[in-house]
Amino acid sequence: MKTNSFLVLSTLIAVWLMGSVLSNDYITFNNLVLPPSVTGPQSAAFDRAGEGPYVTVADGRILKWKGSAIGFVDFAYTSPSRTKILCDGTNDLDLGPTCGRPVALSFNYKTSDLYITDAFFGLLVVGFTGGLATQLSGGYKYLSGIDVESYTGSVYMTDASLTYNIIDLAQPGFTPDSTGRLLKYDPMTQLVTVLLSGLTGAGGPTVSSDRKYVLVPEYVTKKIQRYWLQGPTKDTHDIFMNVSGSPNNIKRAANDGEFWVALENQAQGLRVNGSDSMVLQTVPLAQFSRVAVNVVQEMNGALYVGSSRTNFVGVYTN
Repeated sequence: MKTNSFLVLSTLIAVWLMGSVLSNDYITFNNLVLPPSVTGPQSAAFDRAGEGPYVTVADGRILKWKGSAIGFVDFAYTSPSRTKILCDGTNDLDLGPTCGRPVALSFNYKTSDLYITDAFFGLLVVGFTGGLATQLSGGYKYLSGIDVESYTGSVYMTDASLTYNIIDLAQPGFTPDSTGRLLKYDPMTQLVTVLLSGLTGAGGPTVSSDRKYVLVPEYVTKKIQRYWLQGPTKDTHDIFMNVSGSPNNIKRAANDGEFWVALENQAQGLRVNGSDSMVLQTVPLAQFSRVAVNVVQEMNGALYVGSSRTNFVGVYTN
């Protein structure tokens, strides 16, 4: 009788633990507020020392969080013609060719270089001391997501479209096309290679921790593509998974082989297992229910959430 009771209790505990994994463990919310009038932190990254987050903002800067006593400070900018008088605090896309509009960030952890995609200036890089970023590749309509594979230094990025730009995207009634691409920039040869084309609403890519494949989301078709970098299926692609919402950016999770997927229109973060494409955890992001969720970045047990529509970075902890 005692054995049976123990088995029942063990089963109930196991079911409860499974439910806790699938539910929201990130119940405490805090926010890191941007400087006055500054908006649009749609990317968040941490350097190899764990400092940050570094965020892209609408007025053309990359800001760095220096703790609650100091807040965000200037770190880098993308446009050589940018002036603080004209640009600081603006969210006017018409000023983008002057001020810049950095969209996504990714560090090379070997070199501490920060790679940047800018909606007007393409691919750029800046050293660990910050300042004006150097343009590496330009001429794009709307270069958006980015991820650096630090072992080789290869840069994977998404070109949202061959026909529309970020200003078009903001127009009423805008309809995305299917001309998005997954690109690879080789810092040794300085050449850009097209890996995938025909993407609809290409979001931010990420390389798996074992460097075997790249995941790239399509937020219009609600699926995630996988492009193989190694193995017998090298240079081919398949569907990694279909999701119920619109995936915007994918980031590696703290656990090897896992990822965080930001669902733009459902205000959720999904923790996904790379080996079997299973959703391990769903985290509701209630404070972003009325805005687009652009990125969910894990660091030191916390989730840092960015959006192009807020004046803060959300921080969810257990």
